[in-house]
Amino acid sequence: MDQNAQILSRIGQGDKAALAELYRVLEKPVYRFILSRLNDPFESADLLHDVFIEVWRSASRFEGRSKVQTWIFGIAYRKVIDMHRKRGRMTVTDDIPEVIDDSADTEACLAAGQEAEHVRHCLGTLKEDHRSAISLAFFEDMTYGEIAEVSGVPEGTIKTRIFHAKKLLMRCLEGRVQRGAAA
Repeated sequence: MDQNAQILSRIGQGDKAALAELYRVLEKPVYRFILSRLNDPFESADLLHDVFIEVWRSASRFEGRSKVQTWIFGIAYRKVIDMHRKRGRMTVTDDIPEVIDDSADTEACLAAGQEAEHVRHCLGTLKEDHRSAISLAFFEDMTYGEIAEVSGVPEGTIKTRIFHAKKLLMRCLEGRVQRGAAA
């Protein structure tokens, strides 16, 4: 039994300190995952807390058929989907505060920021299911099987989504680089 499973077992027995411990371990990756879907830090923080409330309520029913992290990301995924359904549509915002960098490598930082903005833009052009699969695979380092479990679809579907998403991302990034070079 891995460490997170032991912690979850303690949560299932009503151990609040165990919930705090699991929260410290998984707060940042789960928050990043939610934020990448909602693009709103306040809603993401609220939903993060909803996820861990659900963990508290459901810990005793965890069957161990997956890793604890996969199970929790599944809860987060379903809560994000529910929020999108409540909204009726998704609103995407890419508000990035401007910060002046006085360091010696200002040009390098600016170029890196522009590249990151290109990647964010291209990720934003993907359909939700493609963006989720890419995010879980590359930012959360989950296997195809784990992503399939989180998403509730067959592993083959995840492989197809990631394949197509990577092609779409490459096409978008190449197009932006070519347009940027021509400008």
